[in-house]
Amino acid sequence: MAWLKICDAESIPRLGSTIVKKKELEIGIFRNSNDEYFALNNHCPHKGGPLSQGIVFENFVACPLHNWKINLVTGEAEQPDEGKTECFKIKVEDKFLYIEID
Repeated sequence: MAWLKICDAESIPRLGSTIVKKKELEIGIFRNSNDEYFALNNHCPHKGGPLSQGIVFENFVACPLHNWKINLVTGEAEQPDEGKTECFKIKVEDKFLYIEID
């Protein structure tokens, strides 16, 4: 595993997101109102909707297709929905965001 430098942390607005593409993998990077950052596979476990286009609130993102609520910490869909998307480790170092990937 290696840490990949992706962007200036401040370039992602509060309650916003961006996308990182690494080969065929698309990773959504999210920032909540507490300035915490999260990295998830950008595809909703339900129908593959682009999570980075959803609404970020608290520690969740709402999928723009069917409003599934995905936990940004665990990648799991909130009840009554079921499913999970992959999470990636993320860190802020010297004002830049890094994600850990293969």
